[in-house]
Amino acid sequence: MLRFLKLAKIKQFLATKLGFLTLLVFLFWIKTLFAYFTDFNLASSNLLQTLILICNPFSTTLLVIGILLYIRQPHLSYWVGLIIYGANTALLYFNVIYYRQFTDYMTINTILGYSKVSAGLSKSSLALMSWHDALYWLDIIILALLLLFKVIKIDQRRFSKRWAFSITSIAVLLFGINLSISEMDRPQLLSRTFDRNYIVKYLGIDTFTVYDAVKTTQNNQVRAQAESYDLEPVKNFIKEHYAAPNASYEGVAKGKNVIVIHLESFQQFLIDYKFEGQEVTPFLNSLYHDQNTLSFSNFFHQVGQGKTSDAENMMETSVYGLPQGSVFTTLGSDNTFQAAPSILKQNGDYTSAVFHGNVGSFWNRNNVYKNFGYNYFFDSSYFNTSPDNVLQYGLKDKLLFGESIKYLEQMQQPFYAKFITVTNHFPFPLPEKDGDFPRATTENTAVNNYFATAHYLDQSLEEFFDYLKSSGLYDNSMIVLYGDHYGLSNSDNKSLLSVLGRDPDTWGDYDNAQLQRVPFMINMKGLKGGIQTQYGGEIDALPTILHLLGVDTTNYIQFGTDLMSSDHDQVVAFRNHNFVTPDYTVLDGTIYKNSDGTEVTMPSAKLKKQVATWQKQVTHELSLSDDVNEKNLLRFYTPDGFKPVDPSNFNYQSGYQQLIDIKNQLGTKSTSLFSQNGNQTTANLFKTDAPELATDKSDLTEVPKSKALKESNSNSDSSSSN
Repeated sequence: MLRFLKLAKIKQFLATKLGFLTLLVFLFWIKTLFAYFTDFNLASSNLLQTLILICNPFSTTLLVIGILLYIRQPHLSYWVGLIIYGANTALLYFNVIYYRQFTDYMTINTILGYSKVSAGLSKSSLALMSWHDALYWLDIIILALLLLFKVIKIDQRRFSKRWAFSITSIAVLLFGINLSISEMDRPQLLSRTFDRNYIVKYLGIDTFTVYDAVKTTQNNQVRAQAESYDLEPVKNFIKEHYAAPNASYEGVAKGKNVIVIHLESFQQFLIDYKFEGQEVTPFLNSLYHDQNTLSFSNFFHQVGQGKTSDAENMMETSVYGLPQGSVFTTLGSDNTFQAAPSILKQNGDYTSAVFHGNVGSFWNRNNVYKNFGYNYFFDSSYFNTSPDNVLQYGLKDKLLFGESIKYLEQMQQPFYAKFITVTNHFPFPLPEKDGDFPRATTENTAVNNYFATAHYLDQSLEEFFDYLKSSGLYDNSMIVLYGDHYGLSNSDNKSLLSVLGRDPDTWGDYDNAQLQRVPFMINMKGLKGGIQTQYGGEIDALPTILHLLGVDTTNYIQFGTDLMSSDHDQVVAFRNHNFVTPDYTVLDGTIYKNSDGTEVTMPSAKLKKQVATWQKQVTHELSLSDDVNEKNLLRFYTPDGFKPVDPSNFNYQSGYQQLIDIKNQLGTKSTSLFSQNGNQTTANLFKTDAPELATDKSDLTEVPKSKALKESNSNSDSSSSN
């Protein structure tokens, strides 16, 4: 009896307008969770993230569909509610279809450019559909029929505006709580936006769409006001700032493969450092002192909130990151770039690729790399990412290098290949089976683990270099290694001091600034190397590399200068407008002497004038760089001999297929390592002590089923621009 009474009350409640709203909100909540766990890759790493993921659709759904409560006409309010519900379902479902093809979410620019989207979704979107897709639409059809045949009774009573506003207020309050908890678990969630997956996971599809619309509107307003003449001050600065190449080094690597290795969170102080009597990075130490290596001891990272993405942006475009947020995530999908892959493609016919064991959407790489001109992007979908093989930020480094060989050896030479390591990433977790390097015993877990993960990274580099040498690639390659940013933040440095044997009472801002050095090494057989003491930063990497390759950089927009040039500018700007020079470090207007780290309390008039000149230069340079990014000024300027990149030429879903197709088309003219090795793999030359490959090395040669070769004509319409 009690059960029937409860059912009667529920039926009675559903017969009200508020009841109908509750039904729609509940159904859409269930539908969204189904998409989260079935179609989207929204794995949570802790219980709090799981709770946020489950709850986040509720507040925005209530806010949006709750509009029906404000409509006075009863019949109209129900149908408007159902239409809003259907539109929200359409937004969710189109994101599902888009995600299946691109592993990403639809942005406002994607929606507005529907013709490009439909073209990108292959010849027929039917191939992207699944049988369970009917579940997204079935309830709408049923609800419409129930309304038409009056099974759902229309509540003829007018709903109080006061109550309607109260429901809206509850929705806004719940969203505020959702946002606050999300920011606690993932600080700077909206300001940094390093992965759209995170915004959807924490705040939902609706919030992501609104957020993207706001950012797109802001960006478009700035760009709409830009004119071609806005680029003139930039061009003038670049011309005046240009540093001619060093004649002794210009073109010494012409025609060589370029292998760039991104050393995640790796700081310069680790080089030659011993922890408990053991070298943390013995291989990198030997490379640093190698006579074939140009090693830079005063090379600084210059990243802002964009962290890793800022480093990539500077290394490959010689343009700074943004004062807030990330160029990659905020502007990277649509901006015009003059990046290393496209420059080398048009100055040496280089093939280009990135190897990274994380999802392609992280830092919006799957879109930015296309605008950079990368032919291929081998993200986590190309590797075995079973739980034992990955850490928090992707595939372990030893496995990344080993599993990349089957793709690298198929690339036509010369190639430009970048490897992004992740094992040495905060909070630096590393299972004991992956190494027994001693841990520190401070109260800070990150400091304790940092040396062990750096040692693991060092071992992975040695294994990869051994492969390069045994396969013959080393003899025809220039290898560039760089640290992207600090691993231990200023708040960690106090704990680090006890390990380094430094006195915390004498440690200050100057010392923190000096710890922002990161490695930068260029290694090549026959290169006249040596440790370089000139000051520089990530902004200077690209012109240095291009000059070694014999590429004229005169006409490109690059804010850095060749580190080997006698005209190189040694004023290193930080994103917060502080800077360092060979003699002085200036932090928030305070001047420190580099010779002893002491503060200059009474600077001379001459020094004051010099510091003011440097500060003006730094401010001007960062401002011009911001204009280039925020106004997308490079769309107004194409250097002589350079063709702007067309991102639609690249398809990162079929990279392996494209490599094989090109090799087959070239036949005996193929320059890939695989072809040069008599069409035999070189993966067997890779030796590793990684426990994951101790008994089964099939991952070194086998391509994941989702990326394996299809029928010979299945991807003939999506070959890469090579």
